[in-house]
Amino acid sequence: MKNASDFQRSDNIVILGIETTCDETACAVVENSRKVISSVVSSQVELHAPYGGVVPEIASRAHLEMINPVISQTINRARTVLQSRQDNTSEFRIDAIAVANTPGLIGSLLVGLMAAKTLAWVWRVPLIGVNHLHAHAYAPALDAEPINYPAVALIASGGHTSLYFCQSCLDVELLGATIDDAAGEAFDKVSAILGLGYPGGPAIERAAKMGRADRIKFPRALLDEDSLDFSFSGIKTAVLYYVNGTPGAIRSGVTKGIEKLTEQDKADIAACFQAAMVDMMVIKLRRAAIAYKAKTLIIGGGVSANSALREAVCKLGEDIGAKVRLPALQYACDNAAMVAGLGYHYLQAGKIDDLQLDAIPTTRQ
Repeated sequence: MKNASDFQRSDNIVILGIETTCDETACAVVENSRKVISSVVSSQVELHAPYGGVVPEIASRAHLEMINPVISQTINRARTVLQSRQDNTSEFRIDAIAVANTPGLIGSLLVGLMAAKTLAWVWRVPLIGVNHLHAHAYAPALDAEPINYPAVALIASGGHTSLYFCQSCLDVELLGATIDDAAGEAFDKVSAILGLGYPGGPAIERAAKMGRADRIKFPRALLDEDSLDFSFSGIKTAVLYYVNGTPGAIRSGVTKGIEKLTEQDKADIAACFQAAMVDMMVIKLRRAAIAYKAKTLIIGGGVSANSALREAVCKLGEDIGAKVRLPALQYACDNAAMVAGLGYHYLQAGKIDDLQLDAIPTTRQ
């Protein structure tokens, strides 16, 4: 087996990444940290839609069924691409295995981790454990230019909403996180309240395009004046009360309910909710960027696919003179290319793991 120092001298490094932290089974092959050779993602949306959210046991069982086919398809695609080249790099090989081992659902994490360990042992290549959230902060570099540091990264998904200060892709400091619901979770719950379906993010965004974002003033929970933490449970409750009425009013016989809402009402509520969510995230991103003198603003995670958030972050970048790096849409949600890309930098820095690498479901990193 090669040592990390062997790769520090190599001009061409190919890494296979595996991602199974939640409800996507993903594998990718990435060359030299940014060039994505192949990327396959198997989504479980249809499996979880009847429940309005991710069911951990269903997720882990689906990963077990899909992990081998997804890896096989990824390797076959990569072999085809690499062997078709005319630049003397036609020999197909994998130099290391990178796997997202934290944070995530424990059952889901274990499936990907066991697959990665097996491949590393059979192929006798290094194993690299990667923080899934840090990988999201690296995603804008895929198939693109390197990120200019220092940067502040907002990572927002169904399970996490966090702010990071990134001195480099390897030097990442947590600045703040949600104290209750994640942003994506709030989108899912409000979508369920309005009967718009699952997943909630795309459903809310579609409805909001037909709505008036100034009709309802939903609360913006900003916590302390200098806080970089997030809280989204209040706005979720505000929408619930707006639709169904407050408990006191209901007990007094003042009835409301979704059946009394028109389609325009639902669109207006969606637009106002989305506007409030974007405001809360962008205000905290602004605070962090100014406090830490960031040259670059990064967003990542499934919520970063939201067009209103993207527009607001681009406007923020213009306002404060910072460059904005957005992930390509195919790399916004969970994927293995970001894991492999960041894994390259871990390998170059000598940060490799042995076969005792653990799955860590929660983290404050």
